[in-house]
Amino acid sequence: MSTFFERIKNLNLLRRVVYGVVGAATYPGIALINKLQVNGAERLKDLPKRNVLFVSNHQTYFADVITFLHIFFAAKWGRYKGLGIPYYLLNPITKIYYVAAAETMKDTWLTRLFASAGALTVKRTWRAEGKEVQRGLDPGDTRKIARALNDSWVITFPQGTTKPFAPGRKGTAYIIKQNQPIVVPIVINGFWRAFNKKGLKFKKRGSLLSVTIKEPMNIDYNAPVEEILDQVMDAIEQSKKYMLKGKHHLMSVIDK
Repeated sequence: MSTFFERIKNLNLLRRVVYGVVGAATYPGIALINKLQVNGAERLKDLPKRNVLFVSNHQTYFADVITFLHIFFAAKWGRYKGLGIPYYLLNPITKIYYVAAAETMKDTWLTRLFASAGALTVKRTWRAEGKEVQRGLDPGDTRKIARALNDSWVITFPQGTTKPFAPGRKGTAYIIKQNQPIVVPIVINGFWRAFNKKGLKFKKRGSLLSVTIKEPMNIDYNAPVEEILDQVMDAIEQSKKYMLKGKHHLMSVIDK
């Protein structure tokens, strides 16, 4: 079964079919049952077709990245403020990949199907089979991402977890340093409220799903990995500075 999914991942026609099926199944939950607010999507039209890395905070396993795909597909058809009628699913972009932990893509037939459409499955460097581990980057995983960047756009979540303000993983900074892509930060909110952790079931209907696509980052690729990672975490608003802002906001609400 896994061999079958690996084979169809590289076939554009079948990838379009998978994106169409997954897109049609998820559109109501994103655009009708909940409310999607998109800011900055017009920035997508000026990006090159390859070597672009999108970095984002993470709130669910699947709803986040599926929403990004909807936005990217809609932008291809000139829709930058929202999704509108999803006719864009008839001809979606196929050269988009996303980085996902291998263990999260094996749960159901739906996640396996979605993985076949562009998942770059990697081994977590800090967790395996529910246990904490310590291991270095798998060279095969970094080569896989580098090959994808050479030909397309790639979406990644530097924290590798849905826990807010979790530390970023150095792997993202190594990829940036080695491949020197255009790095576009995305900040999301509301997904944790609307969906369960996997992002496949509703928790609260009528939630506002916010997606902000920022300007490409100005990165010194010769800077130390730690410095690049700090810059990325600040751009996706998951740094200590934003964590303190969040605490300050919470205390001000309590005081009122």
